[in-house]
Amino acid sequence: MLHHEFPILEFDEDRNAFIRPERLIKPIDISERAVICFFADAIESVIAKHPHKIVASLRGEGLTLPVYELDYNGHRVVLVQAIVGAPWAAAHIEELTAYGCRKYVACGGCGVLQKELAVGHLIIPTTAVRDEGTSYHYAAPSREISMCERTVQAIEETLTEHKVPYIKGKTWTTDAIFRETPAKVQHRKQEGCVAVEMEASAFMAAAQYNQVTFGQILYAGDSLAGEEWDNRGWHSRTEIRELVLNLALSCCLKMQTTVSEKRQNAK
Repeated sequence: MLHHEFPILEFDEDRNAFIRPERLIKPIDISERAVICFFADAIESVIAKHPHKIVASLRGEGLTLPVYELDYNGHRVVLVQAIVGAPWAAAHIEELTAYGCRKYVACGGCGVLQKELAVGHLIIPTTAVRDEGTSYHYAAPSREISMCERTVQAIEETLTEHKVPYIKGKTWTTDAIFRETPAKVQHRKQEGCVAVEMEASAFMAAAQYNQVTFGQILYAGDSLAGEEWDNRGWHSRTEIRELVLNLALSCCLKMQTTVSEKRQNAK
């Protein structure tokens, strides 16, 4: 590891960290497919409609997140509540991977940087600008990080089959929602970003570090495309949120089945 003027750029390739989830978590009989969803209301609605059980939990100071395993259209799929922010995004990938998950789809909302993106329009983030801190501990410094092309294809196929309009594009991942200044927004727009959120680049970096597959679906929420911020009432669009979660679950089913999961499903 080389000393750098800016500590965030001091990436260390050593995989022998003092604390690793595989030292704390024992693998369990769990589906390799997992959906990480930011919408608590959508999760409650979906688990009420499908057979499910709690197979594990993710713990933080002051909270415990149940890890559900659903019978979704005859397939086992894990479902867990996401927490906002890049550190939690990476931690979810790390801990669920230690349990035995290998294929992930995250779903959530985002701010938009283009006026033509109406509330609810779906976005597949193919690339993320790394304007957060977590990803720099998982991947060498770079301006951007990209999603696995095969996962993008699986998401596209699912949305096309369900006749749901979408766009693919670059997103801006930031740690600081209260520091999205006009100059920064304009700069991100000029480099091609269509959306802004707080987790994509960390999800991608943690997935690549753990050699697992990751994809994401975002739905257009508030807007930073005009002269002033427009909330657009995006938190109240419950029907969109449940639709996005169901699409994410369907995407997981398209991911290639491994030998180990075939054995699990045969039990």
